[in-house]
Amino acid sequence: MQSIQSPPSIAAQSFTDAAAAVARLEEIYERNTEFLRDRFEAYVKGEPITTRARAYYPFVRITTATHARLDSRLSYGFVAGPGVHETSVTRPDLFRAYLTEQIGLLIQNHGVPVEVGESAEPIPIHFAYRRDINIEAAITTSENSPVTRSLRDVFDVPDLATMDDAIADGTFELAPGAPEPLALFRAARVDYSLRRLYHYTGTDPEHFQNFVIFTNYQFYVDAFAQLCQQRLQSGEDGLEAFVSPGNVITRNAGLGGGTAGVPPVRAPQMPAFHLVAPGYRGITLINIGPSNARNVTDHVAVLRPHAWLMLGHCAGLRNTQRLGDYVLAHGYVREDHALDRELPLWVPIPALAEMQVALEEAVGDVTGLEGFELKRLMRTGTVASVDNRNWEISGPDVIRRLSQSRAVALDMESAAIAANGYRFRVPYGTLLCVSDKPLHGEIKLAGMASEFYRRRVGQHLEIGLKALERLKQQESERLHSRKLRSFAEVAFQ
Repeated sequence: MQSIQSPPSIAAQSFTDAAAAVARLEEIYERNTEFLRDRFEAYVKGEPITTRARAYYPFVRITTATHARLDSRLSYGFVAGPGVHETSVTRPDLFRAYLTEQIGLLIQNHGVPVEVGESAEPIPIHFAYRRDINIEAAITTSENSPVTRSLRDVFDVPDLATMDDAIADGTFELAPGAPEPLALFRAARVDYSLRRLYHYTGTDPEHFQNFVIFTNYQFYVDAFAQLCQQRLQSGEDGLEAFVSPGNVITRNAGLGGGTAGVPPVRAPQMPAFHLVAPGYRGITLINIGPSNARNVTDHVAVLRPHAWLMLGHCAGLRNTQRLGDYVLAHGYVREDHALDRELPLWVPIPALAEMQVALEEAVGDVTGLEGFELKRLMRTGTVASVDNRNWEISGPDVIRRLSQSRAVALDMESAAIAANGYRFRVPYGTLLCVSDKPLHGEIKLAGMASEFYRRRVGQHLEIGLKALERLKQQESERLHSRKLRSFAEVAFQ
């Protein structure tokens, strides 16, 4: 059996100070990833490798011995019952503020210290680097490479079989004697999504903010970029920078201004744009395009955002609607089938009061309408999401089901974004704008579309931004609703 070389073992240590605990997590993580990088560089140079190199993620653990009832208003920050609860941790530098809050709540709510040490979860060599550098391909495709042993013979590599979402999906089976999970995602699952985020969006995870807008049209991206640039050029307080694909960073004029970075030669599949504020309190907008709603939310979820919104266009299903009217979703018909296995159709996706109120009030603020008058422009109702782009010519059965569901609008993304928000305990909301009414003879044609978009995109985006500003003013404990939590929930938000 091949021997294993690891850095010296680090004993677990107890902490009653959250900041000190996170500093210890970072110390372990940095030491162990540096060890792997050093061994990998020796491997690339062709140095004789006789042992397997392995290092482990750090863990955080809490042990409680009581069923004492805690503040019942909280939706996170406490464990479900007595016992040992643990999770592995990656990138404590990126998640420093998040981890400090979560660990601090555990110490405060349970009155016991937390432990920090080395877990039994190996760090894959790919994840010892901050960005996916396609290590194996770069080596094995080189004819002049001095490497004589397979990468898998020397290092741990990502094991996709262990990077599932069983904890979030409620299907996780605890091994006898194993600690209960403390978070929805273990370290390697987080690392995997951090690499995917850069791959798909063209920006590093460090730039993502805690309030996210998903859209399905480039027009919203153009309007968002223009607005952000104007706000930064004016030196608006509370903003740091605007980041676009390629990690192109434009600084606030009040902080010295200037732009650094080079845009990518080819646009990424789902380009992301970030209006950066201190403490990740800014706004990220991602153009998800078609059929990417489930994909992108699977990865954004590991960043534990405070809220995400869908702002996009839809087909109006009622004759009383006009092009340009808004639809505030309070329910979803999930005929997109994106999450049928993970979240069966019998699971309801409820409207979240905090999100609904923020969106409705934002519509009123921007349009100047309120009360009964607001109904002239906005309708609250069910949104149907389908996987058939040509649903309107698919026969009478489709139309009959839509009528029976009482749906007022149809798109291809909103249900998956809401369902994954529910699944991953991320507050979600949807505000759509009617761009066509194919059931009533108003089909989206080129000339009509350009005029419609010109009139509505700016206002729609302004509403979404105002809604998020309202949500920022709420306490995070209030925003993260208890209705998103299961019977025996993990402690981390």
